[in-house]
Amino acid sequence: MTTLQEKTVQLLSVCEECLARHTKMRETGHEPDFFNEVKPYADTNHRLLEEWTEEIRMLIRNERPKYVHLHQIESLNDSMKQFIVQSFYSKTGKKRFVLSINSAMYTLKTVLKALQEEGETDN
Repeated sequence: MTTLQEKTVQLLSVCEECLARHTKMRETGHEPDFFNEVKPYADTNHRLLEEWTEEIRMLIRNERPKYVHLHQIESLNDSMKQFIVQSFYSKTGKKRFVLSINSAMYTLKTVLKALQEEGETDN
């Protein structure tokens, strides 16, 4: 069973993978095979994102962590779903793409910090 904290770390690494992939795609001009490359990766990470989103929604409702709000989570969910797929395509505009990832990473790090603080108060 993966904890919410572990899923948050996994999603942070997905952000980093997407950033690296997009840079590589822009450099090489590679066109991915949608069904063999894009879809399997997107499906796996969209499932992880949905599980994480549900768990964090419950945490927000029950624990009301400081600095973590539902609208941030919904926004992160939407943008991550988009940039996970966009990262495979060299034609994706760099500036907005990078801003989306940076925003998602900021939110994920805020959640991680809140989870760590909550863990410290539970002991």
